[in-house]
Amino acid sequence: MNIRAKTALITGASRGIGRAIALEFAQQGVKKLLLVARSQQRLAEVAAEVEAWGVEAVILPLDLTQPVAVNVAIAQAWRDHGPFHLLVNCAGVAYQTPFLNSNLLNVQAELETNLMGMYTITSLVARRMVAQQSGTIINVSSLMGKVAAPTMATYSATKFAILGFTQALRSELAAHGVRVVAFLPSLTDTDMVKNFQLFRWMKPISTAKVAKALVIGLRQESPEILVDWQSRLALWCGRIAPWLLELIVRWAAPSPQPTAPLRQPISINLFKHSATASEQPYQQL
Repeated sequence: MNIRAKTALITGASRGIGRAIALEFAQQGVKKLLLVARSQQRLAEVAAEVEAWGVEAVILPLDLTQPVAVNVAIAQAWRDHGPFHLLVNCAGVAYQTPFLNSNLLNVQAELETNLMGMYTITSLVARRMVAQQSGTIINVSSLMGKVAAPTMATYSATKFAILGFTQALRSELAAHGVRVVAFLPSLTDTDMVKNFQLFRWMKPISTAKVAKALVIGLRQESPEILVDWQSRLALWCGRIAPWLLELIVRWAAPSPQPTAPLRQPISINLFKHSATASEQPYQQL
């Protein structure tokens, strides 16, 4: 696929991989970019960088976990700036913590943004692409969507789910002229991971390299786009010797941290009202 002179909508465009994709698309000669993220200020900064390449940029400050606002914004954007030729679902959040120390609010944030947010905007754009019988949807998963990572159980789960979602849509929408592509970057040097404990032998790659790999994969019309040799080696190992890959992942994982102590059970007096377990605020899983 040649992206030149196309209109693309990119979520998570204010920083990290989303920003890098926006800049790479601009350099490759897209006609118009619609940039979606929560921060209006950061979006404005990226828009200025895009416009320096002579590409029209439209900013859409949106929280993808708010479906009503997203519905209204996409309808207006399609009317004023459509049709869209590409949708790049790049918005996502990640928290690194041992599962036994995980926090319910963080888990909900990962599920709501990485999955439900992606579902909401994809459903709105896909229906319009089907009506025009053309379009490409790119769902940014991760190598963790193929190889689950210790200390990132929920994030890995969302990335596995994105791959399943992508495969199902690819089959459903093909008859309507809409391509659905999975993009699987490995560990990438972004603000989101700067405070993470890195896995042994894993060196983060640059966002610019990730964005270039996406463009190359689109030209080759690959249904799943990998970024580097680390990803290819991991997948090859997973097919040939899955037991070996699991051992390597365990060895490479960050050193285990002490688990949070279990809370003391709450005694219940049947003849005197006291707080029951169901009335306590959720703090940890």
